[in-house]
Amino acid sequence: MDDGGPGIGRHRREVPLVPVASVAARALVSVIAIMTFLASLAAGAAVLVAGASRDWQASIARDATVQVMPAANRDVEADVARAASVARAAPGVASAEPLSRDRSAELLEPWLGSGLDLADLPVPRLVALKLRAGARLDAAALGAALDAAVPGATLDDHGAWRRRLSAVAGALVGFAGAVCALVLSALGLAVGFATRGAMAGNREIIGVLHFVGAEDRFIARAFGRHFLRLGLQGAAIGGGLAALAFPLADLLTARFAGDAAADQVGALFGTFALGPGGYGAIASIALVTALATGWTSRRIVFRHLRGLE
Repeated sequence: MDDGGPGIGRHRREVPLVPVASVAARALVSVIAIMTFLASLAAGAAVLVAGASRDWQASIARDATVQVMPAANRDVEADVARAASVARAAPGVASAEPLSRDRSAELLEPWLGSGLDLADLPVPRLVALKLRAGARLDAAALGAALDAAVPGATLDDHGAWRRRLSAVAGALVGFAGAVCALVLSALGLAVGFATRGAMAGNREIIGVLHFVGAEDRFIARAFGRHFLRLGLQGAAIGGGLAALAFPLADLLTARFAGDAAADQVGALFGTFALGPGGYGAIASIALVTALATGWTSRRIVFRHLRGLE
């Protein structure tokens, strides 16, 4: 017997437990989008800094410098030539070129001004070394050979600079990770408040369902699906905007190339081209944000329903 009339069962529309379109839902989507955008920016910046640090260290690792201090009763030019000859003979050194007095004065010009006469100052003369690709310089052996051939000559393999760059890059990446963690934690709190608000608005329906024997998983699944949908919407918006922000920043730095601020930003980050790793990090954050939104909602609903028992 069909008491609903023909086609009633086929056309009956299921009413969602949690309203799909509401002011609270739209507000939560906006919050998720903002949080995802901020976390994605932090992750992208961390990827850029890590990549720039690797490039800096690789570039520095291919160079070394010999310093020859002027000494009384010694011909500094002869000492520089001897130091360059010793350096060229060292394993792994591709070239050793002494810097002229004029070139040394140019390097010191930003600090000491122009028209500098190096003959009046105890400024060390430099020999720039280029290392062969993949070669490992024995800095201790070369330093000892230089000291024996030219008293007062020292070798700087830029190891201290590499360690400092690595430490600074590690600190920046750690800071970006902490920012991501704080943003996602704040997002979890926002989802928690939104879930509790949705349960408060539907407490009569939840109470009736629970009273007539509806399983907790059914009710929690309804909330979880609802908030997962909101999380996917917000994460897609925030992640998409972050993914567009980096190429836009790259265009702006190229547009204002030559400006002091743009040059400093370019020196720090290189370019704003993220590459597959950076965009993968943004996509991962968006996905984790959406999944965490649904999971957090389910857990809160489960805890509330267990309290009713």
